[in-house]
Amino acid sequence: MRIISGKHKGRRLVAPKNLPVRPTTDMCKESLFNILNNYFNFHGLKVLDLFSGTGNISYEFGSRGAGPITSVDGDFGCVNFIKKTATDLDLDITALKSDVFKFLEKSKTSYDIIFADPPYDLGQEQFEKIIQLIFENELLEEEGMLIVEHSKHTKLDHMMNFSFAKNYGGSVFSFYEFESDNDESLEDEED
Repeated sequence: MRIISGKHKGRRLVAPKNLPVRPTTDMCKESLFNILNNYFNFHGLKVLDLFSGTGNISYEFGSRGAGPITSVDGDFGCVNFIKKTATDLDLDITALKSDVFKFLEKSKTSYDIIFADPPYDLGQEQFEKIIQLIFENELLEEEGMLIVEHSKHTKLDHMMNFSFAKNYGGSVFSFYEFESDNDESLEDEED
């Protein structure tokens, strides 16, 4: 895997072979960050990376100046690799070993960007539960964005706060954000 932009641009990282991961491809990652560049200045963004695996997405955010970044994964090997790599690269990343669903149920922190890359074979209901927990527990800042990576066979465009989706081969990024109702509320006040 390669860091595409920022202070570690071009840096290649090699994860241990035995980690149970399916990293986001460099092409998909580059496309994702091209989209996010239109919405965010990364410096100082508070980011949550769920099912973080090798930490590929966390490092990209960190290299671009985001932080603090929280990376959550259920595998000790993944968490240890992220901790070591974050230290080596001097990035503001905290790696936590936790079941993602339990983490979302207990978390009291809100984030500017939440990225979730669950295993593609996770059931439809579990994908939906991730989105529900994030919005029900108010884990996303009002101007924030949730991105869920999933296979083209999983349909998530019916979920609350769905904004748009981008397809890349067999992978899809679904984007969720709060609808802006500032214009409507201003009109109501004038009446």
